[in-house]
Amino acid sequence: MYDVRSMKAEDFIDHDEICASLAYADENKSNAAVIDAILKKAEEMKGLDHRDALVLLSCDIPEKNEEICRLAKRIKQEFYGNRIVLFAPLYLSNYCINGCTYCPYHGKNKTIPRVKLTQDEIRKEVIALQDMGHKRLAIESGEDPVHNPIEYILESIDTIYSIKHKNGAIRRVNVNIAATTVENYKKLHDAGIGTYILFQETYHKESYKALHPTGPKSDYAYHTEAMDRAMQGGIDDVGLGVLFGLDKYRYEFAGLLMHAEHLEAVHGVGPHTISVPRVCPADDVDLSSFTNSIDDDTFAKLVACIRIAVPYTGMIVSTRESQKSRERVLNLGISQISGGSRTSVGGYTTEERPEDTVQFDVSDRRSLDEVIHWLIDMDYIPSFCTACYREGRTGDRFMSLCKAKQIQNCCLPNALMTLEEYLSDYASADTAAAGRRLIESNLSDITNPKVLEITKERLSLIREGGERDFRF
Repeated sequence: MYDVRSMKAEDFIDHDEICASLAYADENKSNAAVIDAILKKAEEMKGLDHRDALVLLSCDIPEKNEEICRLAKRIKQEFYGNRIVLFAPLYLSNYCINGCTYCPYHGKNKTIPRVKLTQDEIRKEVIALQDMGHKRLAIESGEDPVHNPIEYILESIDTIYSIKHKNGAIRRVNVNIAATTVENYKKLHDAGIGTYILFQETYHKESYKALHPTGPKSDYAYHTEAMDRAMQGGIDDVGLGVLFGLDKYRYEFAGLLMHAEHLEAVHGVGPHTISVPRVCPADDVDLSSFTNSIDDDTFAKLVACIRIAVPYTGMIVSTRESQKSRERVLNLGISQISGGSRTSVGGYTTEERPEDTVQFDVSDRRSLDEVIHWLIDMDYIPSFCTACYREGRTGDRFMSLCKAKQIQNCCLPNALMTLEEYLSDYASADTAAAGRRLIESNLSDITNPKVLEITKERLSLIREGGERDFRF
């Protein structure tokens, strides 16, 4: 029985409710009156429930689909402006005891070398990332209680935060590791992590079982209920995601939104981020066995409908996607992207990228500087801001500001200042020149005269005086 407030996975991700919602969407996908009513509701920018959002996703009226995309773009602009936050993944270890059929790290894969970074190797990786200009990392690790215990993760986080190299510093460490206990989430919280990220992979329980035949991850309920335990452990910024292509995309979309609704209903805080990865090639993974892959048009519409349904959430697209694909969805709701990424263990410091340890193939292989220049050319503001996390604006405090569309009062000046840090310390000459023109053109959007004055002073101190790490 569907119960959004239940703490049981099978109640808040209820199969019958999803099927009924899919049937309702099919009944109304060509009903202009119903779609108009949903769009009118969506224009209030307070979000949509999973059933209404499914109607928009299923809509087959071309002019209404154009309206959906225009509305998604407007909502993204209202909440996040033209800022795009940059981050990079850091793979600590590919030891894993799970049997996930879509991941090359699965325990039965005997062709992939198993690698675990030492703390000294982590230092070298972090320095390499700092030398690119990164301030925000997402650490990744396979699930293996012997090789990758929570103590190893905690030590690694401490190492990452401790490294100050030239003007470089990692100011926010997000964590993408396996579902764990409330006690371990408390330890991660106390270690000062930013967002705890865990992809559901698929919300379809029977498909989940087939895709995760062995290992602790095979427990559907334990995995699905992880975000509740994380919040019970004090982590109030959590990130959801599914791996599109494992099951039918509309089912996954409904499950994703129901999970967001559940977090909002129980904890008063929905997902800080939603990621939208698609299945892509990897070692010892047979892509032909995944028959639910989605094309670029469907992917773009998914992004637009998630943005409309969950307007406050940060939306992430990684280097799994090509430059062309990323460019398209930036316009429809994406607010965070990775850049200069390596998906291999030790991939930032080896002269030749260790392709035999990658988790997935990277489509967008450009350097961070190339990505920054590309964003600037499209009039996006590349942002390395981590101020909210470090000023305590997390969980319900962040959400209240975001939902009121007040977060931009902090975000825009912070984005401009962190961009100037990048331009001063790491950018190529062409990127620096383009970036400073962009900063100058966006200063007029800071409407508070006092904030504008302070921002200009700080930009000068960064550029001329060598000072760093200002924030509102």
